[in-house]
Amino acid sequence: SITEWGALIPSEINFRTLYRLNTYPLIHRDIFHYLLNILALVPLLERFESEHGTITTFILFTGPFGLLPGGLYTILERFIFHFNGAAVGSSVWVFLLLCNEAMKTYRANPYFQLEDIKIPTWTTPLFLILVINFLIPHTSLLGHLSGAATGYLWGLGYIRFLAPHDKILTWIEGKLNLLGRLPHYVSVDQKTYGRYGVLPSTRPGPAPGRGTLGAANGVAVGPVGSTQRLGP
Repeated sequence: SITEWGALIPSEINFRTLYRLNTYPLIHRDIFHYLLNILALVPLLERFESEHGTITTFILFTGPFGLLPGGLYTILERFIFHFNGAAVGSSVWVFLLLCNEAMKTYRANPYFQLEDIKIPTWTTPLFLILVINFLIPHTSLLGHLSGAATGYLWGLGYIRFLAPHDKILTWIEGKLNLLGRLPHYVSVDQKTYGRYGVLPSTRPGPAPGRGTLGAANGVAVGPVGSTQRLGP
């Protein structure tokens, strides 16, 4: 069956079956499993695409974002815990993206408070993983945690080097005319984030304004420049 062919089974991983590290997120146990994951994944994936661009998103999710959590899962399952559980489903991507979002939230709002207890906001996806593991049978706790670990690494910036350089992306877009051919395509110029942070933005002063930063007849009078910030 296709599940046996593409599932992430630690004992089956060798040089001839490395494709499993990329196919397991695409395979689901049943239609309910598929729909549940798709409903959770699509909004997160759309946001990631708007921030990083279509090509970068495609490259990451067909390569490193399957290989890294899949490789980590295989190593832990096979050599540390000596289990051989088969993992399938795009929930690994869901928790990867949730943890990336959690790190952005943490920079803006480090804690939320329950009575006198301060809880770091970056831990929110971990609580969700535990709840899902408790409520839904046959879920892979280790698989979800492997996806979460990769998401935290991306959110912290440790693996941002995996994203292709903007010059390469611009060259590809120009050669293939992707912006003109693909609907809803997010180009390098449209994305929010660069490889290591938020891209510079240029915005004029308020209009109609007061003082030197106002505008006259729709034209900015004061200085207009670019500001760069890291994080959300």
